[in-house]
Amino acid sequence: MPLNDERPASTSTTVSEDQSSDTECSDRCDSVTSSSDFECSRQSFNSGDSSNHSSPSSSPPKVTTLDGVMASARDLVNLSLAHEIIMNDSFHVEQPNLPQNSLEKKVKDIVHKAFWDCLESELNNDPPEYKHAIRLLQEIREVLLSFLNPGANRLRTQILEVLDLDLIRQQAENNAVDIQGLATYIISVMAKFCAPVRDDEVKKLKENLDNTVVMFKEIFRVLDLMKLDMVNFTIQILRPELQKQSVEYERAKFQSVVERTPNALDHTTAWIKASLEMLLAVPTASQSSGSAKGTPALPSPTQVFDTAYIQLLNWDHWKNVLPETLMTDEVRLRELQQRLQLLQTVASILLIVYSTIGGPISGLPGLADRLKKMASVLLEGMHSPEFDLPEALENVSVQICSELNKTLVGSSYPAILPEVQATLKGQICSILQENNPIHNLVEDRVRQYFKNFLTKPNSHLTPPPVPGGLAMIQPEIGVLGANFVSLVNFNKQVYSPFYMGILKDLLFSGMPQNSPQKTAVAPVDSQ
Repeated sequence: MPLNDERPASTSTTVSEDQSSDTECSDRCDSVTSSSDFECSRQSFNSGDSSNHSSPSSSPPKVTTLDGVMASARDLVNLSLAHEIIMNDSFHVEQPNLPQNSLEKKVKDIVHKAFWDCLESELNNDPPEYKHAIRLLQEIREVLLSFLNPGANRLRTQILEVLDLDLIRQQAENNAVDIQGLATYIISVMAKFCAPVRDDEVKKLKENLDNTVVMFKEIFRVLDLMKLDMVNFTIQILRPELQKQSVEYERAKFQSVVERTPNALDHTTAWIKASLEMLLAVPTASQSSGSAKGTPALPSPTQVFDTAYIQLLNWDHWKNVLPETLMTDEVRLRELQQRLQLLQTVASILLIVYSTIGGPISGLPGLADRLKKMASVLLEGMHSPEFDLPEALENVSVQICSELNKTLVGSSYPAILPEVQATLKGQICSILQENNPIHNLVEDRVRQYFKNFLTKPNSHLTPPPVPGGLAMIQPEIGVLGANFVSLVNFNKQVYSPFYMGILKDLLFSGMPQNSPQKTAVAPVDSQ
C-alpha cells in the first residue's frame, strides 16, 4: 500500500505482452542454477531416510473432505497468482470487459439501472429520502478507508468524522443532508489518493455536482479504476519480494496441495514414467558399455527430466492432461508450442523453396527474410479451429512463386518454369501431411536444438549453434529456446524434490518389465 503522500504509478502495459515479459524473466530464472536443488534431491534420492527436509513429505492417502478441497483450491489460486506475478513482468489486473450481448452483462445492466432509478425516485420525493444515498456513502467511506495505510490515523479520523453515518441519518430525518458538500469532500480525498493518470477523471467529477445520481455513478466508476490502480501498485511492490522467495513459496504451496489431495501427482508420475521408459527402450552408449560388464546403468535423473521436458514441445493438450507441476505454465507452454509449430512450418517451406529452386536464389540478399515474413503472416493463427489451413498453404505457395519470379526477373534470371512452379506448390501444400519427410526433419532438428539448449551451461547467454536447415529462423527460434529454458529451470528449482521422489519410486518400486532392477542411479548432471 502507498504512503499517504505517495500515489501509485499507472500501469500502462497489458497482459498480452507475454513474449517480451518471458524474455525479461529469462535472465532472472536462468541466472539461478538449479544444481543446488538437484543436489539436495540427489541426497534424498540416494538416502533411505524419508525424513530428509529437502524432500516433500509423503503421508498416507487421506479421505478428501470439503474443507480440504476448498483449502487446496485456495492454495492453487494463490500459487497460480504468485507464479504469474513472478514470471510475467507485465502482469496486471484489468477491469472485466463483458461481451455486449452476454447474459451476465444484461443482468448487470438491469440490476444497476433498477438501483439508480430507485435512488433517483427517492431523491425526487418531497421531502427527499436518503436510504439508498446513505448506503452509497457508507460504501464510499469503506473504499476510501481501504486506501489508507495502517499509520494514517489523522486522515482516517477525518474521513470517519465527515462521513459519520449516524449524523447523516439524523440530518436525513430533518431534511438537512448536504449531499453536494459531502460529494465535494469525497472528491477532494479521491484527488489525494488517485494515481496521476486519474487526475483528469477526478477533476471532471465536480462537473456533476448538480445531478446527484450521475455524480454517484461517476464517483463509483472512478473509485473502481482507483481500486485497480491500487491492486496493480501492490503487485509492483510485492513482485521483488515474491521473486526472492519464489521457489520456497511455490514449493510450500504445492506441498500443501499434495498433502490434502489424493493422487495429486498422477499426471506428473505418468509424464516422468513415459520419459524413463523412452530412455530405457533406446540404450545409450553408457548403458551399452555397462551391459558388457554385467552392471547396466540407468539414465541419470537429468536425462529423464530433460527428455520429459522436451516432450512438452509436442504435447497434445486435447488428449493428455499436463503434469500437475506445470499447470501454472499451461498458457505459456501453449503459446510457445504454437509459435514453435508456426516456425517449423515456415522453416519447412523455406527448405522446400531453396532445395527446389537451388542456385539462382541462394545468394539473393533479403529474399529469405521476405519469404519468411510472407509465410509467417499468411499462416498466423493456424492453430485456430476456424483457420482454413489448406487454403492458407495454397495462398502461401502462390505468393511465394510470385515473389520468386519477381526477384529472379529483377536479378536477370529467367522466371520459374510452370512445371517447377506446380511441383513447388504441391510440396508446400502437402507440408503438414502426416509423415512429411521435410517437416519431420525440421521437427527433429528443432527438438535436438532445444535439447542442446537444456544441456548447455548458460545457454540463455550463449545459445547453442543452430542445426542445419534452421539458420533462416535462427533469431526467432533462439528467443523461444531462451524462454523455454527459463521456464524449465524455474520449474526444476521448485519441483525437483517431487520429481526425484517420483523417479525413485518408479525405479525401485514400479520398474517397467525387462528393465535393470535396483542398480545405482547416475547422479544429476551439474549445469
